[in-house]
Amino acid sequence: QVQLVESGGGLVQPGGSLRLSCAASGSIFSRYSMGWYRQAPGKQRELVADITSGGSTNYADSVKGRFTISRDNAKNTVYLQMNSLKPEDTAVYYCNRARLGIFYPWGQGTLVTVSS
Repeated sequence: QVQLVESGGGLVQPGGSLRLSCAASGSIFSRYSMGWYRQAPGKQRELVADITSGGSTNYADSVKGRFTISRDNAKNTVYLQMNSLKPEDTAVYYCNRARLGIFYPWGQGTLVTVSS
C-alpha cells in the first residue's frame, strides 16, 4: 500500500516562500512521474507541476517562473519550492503520480495560506 505524506505548508505573507515535501513509501517511486496538485476552497483539484523519472518538468502557467519541482529518488521524496507567493496560491497541496491518469491513494495534503 503506497502512502504519500505531504509537509511544509503554513501561513506566509504575499511575496514569501515555502518548500513543500512529499515522502512516498511502499512503491518503486523512481520509475514514475510525480506531480504536485492543489485544491482551493470551492474549486477542483488542479495540477501545479510535474516531473518525470528523468527529471523533465512541466508547470501550470499560473506558477511558471515562481515554483520549482524537484525529486530525490534515493529518498523517495518530491519537493515543491514556491517563491513569490500570491494570495491566489492559497490551497491544500497534494502530491501524487502524474502524466498517466493513474493515482495512488491521496494523502491528507498540506495547507498553504498566503495572507497578510
